Amino acid sequence: MFNWVILSSRMNDVDHAATSHKVLATRDYLARPELFRGARPNIINLARSYSYQSRGYYASLLAGARGQRVIPSVETIIDLSARKLYENAIPELEDALNRACLKDGLKPSVIRIFFGFTADNRLERFGRLVFDWFRAPYLDVAIKDNGSWLTITRIALGSTAKLAGDERAFFFDCLARYTGRQWRDAKVKTPARYSFATLVDPSEALPPSSISTLKHWSRIAARMGVEVEPIGKKDLSRLANYDALFIRETTSISNHTYRFARRAQQEGMPVIDDPVSMIRCTNKVFLDELMASNGIAVPKTVMIAGLEDLPRAADLLGFPMVLKIPDSSFSRGVSKVASMEELRQLATTWLEDSDLLLAQKFMPTSYDWRIGVLGGKPLFAVQYLMAKKHWQIIKHDTAGGKPLEGGFKSFSLAAAPPLVVDTGLRAARCIGDGLYGVDLKETDDGVFVIEVNDNPNMEHGVEDHAEKDEVWMRLTNWFIERLDS
Repeated sequence: MFNWVILSSRMNDVDHAATSHKVLATRDYLARPELFRGARPNIINLARSYSYQSRGYYASLLAGARGQRVIPSVETIIDLSARKLYENAIPELEDALNRACLKDGLKPSVIRIFFGFTADNRLERFGRLVFDWFRAPYLDVAIKDNGSWLTITRIALGSTAKLAGDERAFFFDCLARYTGRQWRDAKVKTPARYSFATLVDPSEALPPSSISTLKHWSRIAARMGVEVEPIGKKDLSRLANYDALFIRETTSISNHTYRFARRAQQEGMPVIDDPVSMIRCTNKVFLDELMASNGIAVPKTVMIAGLEDLPRAADLLGFPMVLKIPDSSFSRGVSKVASMEELRQLATTWLEDSDLLLAQKFMPTSYDWRIGVLGGKPLFAVQYLMAKKHWQIIKHDTAGGKPLEGGFKSFSLAAAPPLVVDTGLRAARCIGDGLYGVDLKETDDGVFVIEVNDNPNMEHGVEDHAEKDEVWMRLTNWFIERLDS
């Protein structure tokens, strides 16, 4: 079955020699829904017209109804039908345009963008940004020169029927680049049923999963008919080439990982981590309130909104206590203070960047539990041991500058304490239906949730040590089940 299908109003509008993809007349696609029944091809709609109730319009509309991904989508067609519907994008686009053009003295009247690419490499970033906003094969951006500032007067869908010569050849070259794959395993003899994108940053010091681990998952997924490929932060415009997204970078709502999650959700793609889980998990203030409101035990906590709250925290929690920045990860932005003087000094510094801090009762243990939860069910159980001569599992301020991590003990789910597993499940279900790592402390007073991670570590030989490849098979099936439903 064809992974990409190009729809054309007239068959001679497509350079058949320039593409290896299936080319189909728009009228046949509209009249014969059985052509791709049971399949999910990606549709590129190269209509001569996308006007309301035209064949081009209906092709995009029905592709959505048939569960097929299409560019342009009917939402994009509608958005670009009138300036008032896309004017909210203009300020950001004009800012990027002027940064690119004024630097090099460019004064374009029209910029043509093919799948996010432009003929002038100096406008590459601008082209990608426009494509991020409006995913379409061909966009014309009309520009007006106001002397010291360039303004966008119109953004419109273009027709390949009007392209000729080098410009036409460039269009089909851009189509080939857009539909290309980064990783293809030459050993795979049959086409994969699905293709999953994995967002990674090879230079990240403490990634949730290493490249070697993701390659291990890729081998298991391949046996299940799934192709796993890496993408980077510059590949947002290519995201819709895939069926699902697994984010394996440290997530933040203030960086590109959130944009990728949002785009995947908008495309109707299964995604881990989803935007809602990011919002809920990356803020410890929200987590503390959510757990408490659902009757799940957490360490005694005091919110610090100003220095005037410090005496109350000292009275209620005593020393030592733990002070936290709400949005922090991998033990960073979390510190133990042993006196009122240390508390005041650290809080004064941190309140310069955050309006709210959390102070929590210090609960000394030699390890922290983490229960992995996927789709509301337990996935793995592991104990992370505290770093040597430290009270956390990771010590960042080491003499050599390299973070020092403690060891681990992996448990089968059947061997893990039932109360720890059950508490982890209850906590994760408060967040959503995705993948979570629930950190817990097991004490004489009970089991307490420390935090819920939306992109927990999953390292081959650690989190999967006890449950083996079952962990990766279940992860793959989580995506497949949502794609098949």
